This record gives sequence, structure tokens and C-alpha cells, in this order.
Amino acid sequence: MQRIVVLAGGIGGARFLRGLKSAAPDAEVTVIGNTGDDIHLFGLKVCPDLDTVMYTLGGGIHEEQGWGRAGESFAVKEELAAYGVGPEWFGLGDRDFATHIVRTQMMGAGYSLSAVTEALCARWQPGVRLLPMTDDRVETHVLIDTADLEGAAPGNDGESRKAVHFQEYWVRLRASVDAHAVVPVGADAAKPAPGVLEAIAEADVILFPPSNPVVSVGTILAVPGIREAIADAGVPVVGLSPIVGDAPVHGMADKVLSAVGVESTAAAVARHYGSGLLDGWLVDSVDAGSAQAVEDAGIRCRAVPLMMTDTETTATMAREALALAEEVRA
Repeated sequence: MQRIVVLAGGIGGARFLRGLKSAAPDAEVTVIGNTGDDIHLFGLKVCPDLDTVMYTLGGGIHEEQGWGRAGESFAVKEELAAYGVGPEWFGLGDRDFATHIVRTQMMGAGYSLSAVTEALCARWQPGVRLLPMTDDRVETHVLIDTADLEGAAPGNDGESRKAVHFQEYWVRLRASVDAHAVVPVGADAAKPAPGVLEAIAEADVILFPPSNPVVSVGTILAVPGIREAIADAGVPVVGLSPIVGDAPVHGMADKVLSAVGVESTAAAVARHYGSGLLDGWLVDSVDAGSAQAVEDAGIRCRAVPLMMTDTETTATMAREALALAEEVRA
């Protein structure tokens, strides 16, 4: 049985995984999920990326949004707002609240995040082994100009910038302001969750889906030991570009790429990961002209259609990634 490890963020990673399961139904897939987006709201531990993978593969996702539950209602959110309790910009639905309540109760009873994730997946049966990147608390923060925060008073101590939680930057501000730095707070002291390094060591193939290279895959790689384990695994590591035609396919990845000094091009993202990590890279057909630049960086590159319009087109992308992995192995 082929053992595949996938580093996944939220929507893009989850949709790619659905295609991968269709392309390789007999493979044993382990997903290392980003927890840098995690946030505490209303006293609850919320894990957006883990839940998006779980709901998508378990058949409970809101398909049009790509996040949240299907058939959702928002009575609790409306009641909280009536009490004047915020934040109002983060829309947790009633069904979604149940997941976060169970998670928070279990963690309060002493269970680790990885144990809780396994318990939640027992309901959803996603068909993959879903592991958080770490059981330790890591939160991605984004440095922005203070003036870009609504209602912010100018600093009187010379400080003109402030770090905000990634969710506030992404959801409340919709990445509409410049990001000057992206910091995975706590990552440097975190340890990989149980099973993460073992899965990497035992993998036949490691895939980077078209997830955000800075705040999804990049945050996972920031946990000490994970990047090194992948580089030392001795198996093909293949990524799929989240940038098509010099623009993000989904979301606002160009904003956070700019914050870390990386151009929003398929070739630049490949170079950002580097040949010490990546063996192969898929770019979209419209970016075929950039393939040689990736090859020149020491990474095998192929141009194929990379738009995840439905499960079958995504499965074709996954097959191309696995084929490139075999080409690299040979």
C-alpha cells in the first residue's frame, strides 16, 4: 500500500485531498494539518483548517463557501451579538459551535489536540489520518500598520505597527491592507504532534497541495523537526503551485507572500520552498513558460491544468503529482 503524507491548510488543501482520495483510493493518506490559524473565541478552541479538512472529506462542508457546515444556522451568533459579545466578524454557525464545544471540553479534561482530533474524526470518517502539526499552541500573527485598524488611535510612543491574529487579518480585514511580516508565534518552541515525524519517515511520497505557502504549509514547516524530517525522508517531495497566472487561485496569498519577500509567481514559490525540500513542482499550463526557471533552481517541473473545478479535475491533478513523484524517484 502506498503511503502518502500531505501538508494541508484549509480550503485548497481539503479540496485537493478529496481529489487525491479519488485518484489513489487504496493509498494510506496521512494529513499534517496547519494549526497556526487556530483561535480562541467565546471561550472555545477553534481549529479552522483541521475542521475544513474533516468536514470536506466527511461530507459536511458548505460546498459553495469551502468552509463551515452545510445547512448551517446562526442563532447562537445572533444571540451573542444581541448581548454585545464579539467579535461579530467571525461567523461561527450553530452546528460548528458543537464541534468547538466538544473540542474545548475534551482539552479541558486533559486530552491533547491530536487525541481530540482523532475523536472528532471518528464521527466524520474522513478516510485519511488527520494529525495536527503540533499539540502545542501556535498562532500566526500578521504585522500591519496601526492606522489600518479601524478606530485605532495613533501611537504616542513612536510605534506605528501592530501584530494582529491571522484570522483578524484574513477575515475581518480581508487582507485588504499591507502585511509587513508574518510570524508563527510559539512555533519555535513547539514540538511535532505524536505520529507526525513517524508518518514522514515512513512515507513513500510527500505532497504539498496548492495551499498557502506562507500561512498554511509554511507554518507547518516552521515547527522544529518537520522541515528537517521531510528533507531527510529520502522520498519524492512534490508540490502544486497555488499561484496561477501570477495570482492566487483562492484567497489572498499574494499579500502574505509579499510580506516574506516572495513574488506572486509559480516559479518564485517553488524557489521559496527550495530544492533542499522540493524534488518536483507542478505549475499550471498558463505558467508553462516558468517551468525552465524552476528546473534551473534544481526542481523538476511540469506544466499541467491546476484548477480544482470539480473532484475529477482535482483527481487528475493528484495523478500528475504522483506521476511526477515516480519520475523523480526513477
